[in-house]
Order: sequence, then structure tokens, then C-alpha cells
Amino acid sequence: MAVTLIEDIVQCIEELASPNYQESYDNAGLIIGNSTDPCTGVLLSLDVTEAVVNEAIENGCNLIIAHHPLIFSPLKRITGKSYVERCIIKAIRHNISIYAAHTNLDNIYAGVNQEIANRLGLINTKILLIKKNVLKKLVTFVPSSHLEQVQNALFQAGCGHIGNYDSCSFFTDGKGTFRGNEMTNPFVGEKGKLSIEPEIRLETIFEAHKEKQVINALLKAHPYEEVAYDVYLLENYHPKVGSGMIGEFQEAIDIKSFLQKVKEVFGQPMIRYTAYDRPIQKVALCGGSGSFLLSPAIQQGADAFITADFKYHQFFDADGKIMIVDIGHYESEQFTPEIFYRIIKNKFPNFAVLLSKINTNPIKYF
Repeated sequence: MAVTLIEDIVQCIEELASPNYQESYDNAGLIIGNSTDPCTGVLLSLDVTEAVVNEAIENGCNLIIAHHPLIFSPLKRITGKSYVERCIIKAIRHNISIYAAHTNLDNIYAGVNQEIANRLGLINTKILLIKKNVLKKLVTFVPSSHLEQVQNALFQAGCGHIGNYDSCSFFTDGKGTFRGNEMTNPFVGEKGKLSIEPEIRLETIFEAHKEKQVINALLKAHPYEEVAYDVYLLENYHPKVGSGMIGEFQEAIDIKSFLQKVKEVFGQPMIRYTAYDRPIQKVALCGGSGSFLLSPAIQQGADAFITADFKYHQFFDADGKIMIVDIGHYESEQFTPEIFYRIIKNKFPNFAVLLSKINTNPIKYF
């Protein structure tokens, strides 16, 4: 039986939530541990606390996967004076690896915000603030006899995805010229002689972080000794990558019913919100601290914006245009471990994966 390594578990998460999609201030990825160690079990949690590390030890799990990175700011010393330092010391002593998928999981369509939208029953969901500069275009030139072979290799490497479509490309006929020296062994033509050959210009797009695997696939599938290709960074927005989400209820509901639904879905005894005088149908949302998305939510006509960590004066910015609903940071992201669970179980159905029983919310209500 093949041994499952920590890097195998990490890879299946990063196939969905690439670390390249994390924000510049973030610290997602393997934070503690050796990726080539065999994995004995995985414990999933929103945060890493001492209680969570103890839980991993008790259950024989040597990998903790959390949404929030244990180490967020640089550490100058590790003496055990803070909970972060104590967690690091204990994890290393017990050979426990710690991994985090944070804003990279926030910034994908099938991530934290889609989970919230699903639980609220929203339909027609889309990214609230989509990102650009995360797509590239590949242009290459292929003999017609190998067009399908090269296309399929590129699609398998991750090319050709546009929204809900895959296998997207464009090709057109043309002619190419080349002359190989005495060191060459050309696929067509003769060395030392100028060749003019019919070729097909093939274009397709891919996510920027997949460039290495795309080029490797191209070179492997292409019949030429020297493959001509161009890679362009696109200004296009990626419809499946970005911050927050917006969707709508099948039918508008009154404010009281809306607020009661939010409390029930998130298990909140109380929520903070601003006054609003119209029924709620279109809803924007963002797991965690999402106040930076208030303007896009208003601009896209949302009736309500569900998120966390709004400051007092920021509530005034609603200005009667939208209802701000602050449900708490932990509450908004509490379902994240279940996303990890589904990802891992889909790839490793018989592997030991546990959801932490520790409530790591530092905020209490009375």
C-alpha cells in the first residue's frame, strides 16, 4: 500500500486553492514541518491553538490544517511567552506539521464564500471583486498533424478554462519559416535549407501560476526540436478568482426573516447590523474581515452585506444604501474546516481526517 505523505495532502488542497492566490500580506502554506514525512492523520481547524495541538497529539494526527496561519507576523525569538510560540514548540517536539490555506481559499469561487452562500441558499452567485493579472495567454505554432495532440496536452495541463467552459482555444492556418544548422534534426524540411511549412497558430489561456506545467506539457507533446511559443500576461479579470461573493435569494424576504435566517445559519445569539427599509434579495458577503468590500457591494446593488470586523465609524458608510450585517469573524468562517474535509476525502476516501472539536473563538457572548 502506498504511503500518503504530507505533501500529498497539501497538493490536493493547493490544486483547488493555489498559494499564488493569497494576498501579499498573508502567510499561507506549510508553516511547520517536513512535507516529505508520511502523514499519520489530519486534524482540521479554523485556528491553531494549544488545545488544537493537544487534540492532534491525542488522536495521532501529525498534520494540522487550519484556515488562519499560526505564524502571521515575523518572530524574532521562540521562548514560549505567547500561545503562538508555545504551539510552535509543542508541534516541533511532537513532530506535527502545520499548514494553512487562508486568503488563497478566500479568493477562489469554490472556497469560503461559496460555502457561506450555499448555506444561506443564495443562487446566481459570482465573485464580488474579481482579480486581474492572474491569467496568461500561450501562443504556439504546430503542424496540423499534431494539433489535436498538443491541444489535448495543454488542456490536461490546465489551459483553456473560461468561466464555466473548458477546452477553449483558437487556431488559424499560416506558414512558418526556419532553417536548421548542421547540429539539427528537423521534424520537416532539411538541415541547412530554408523551409517554408504550413503551420497552425494555436492560442489558449491559463492561470498564471500554472505556467511551468503548461510549458512542460507543450514541449513534451510538440514534435519540433525547438518549439516556438509566446506567453503574454493578460489584463483580463478572472471571473473565478477574487474577493467576496454576491448572490440572491429566489424571492425577496422581509428584514426580520432575513436577520433570523442569518442568526440560525451562523449559530449567532446576536448580530450587529444597520437600519434598512427595503426587503432583502441581493446579498453580498465575505468571510472574515470584509469591510474593504462595502463599496463594491453597494455598486452592485446588494441589499445586504454579511461579513465581520466592521469598526464603529464604518457602519455610517452604509448610509441607508445597504444593510451591513456583522456576524463575527469566527462565525463567518466556521465552516472552512468542512471545505478541507471534502477536498481531502474526495482524493483520499479511506484516510484518517478529523474535524477538530475545539471551539477556537476567543470572543464570548453573554
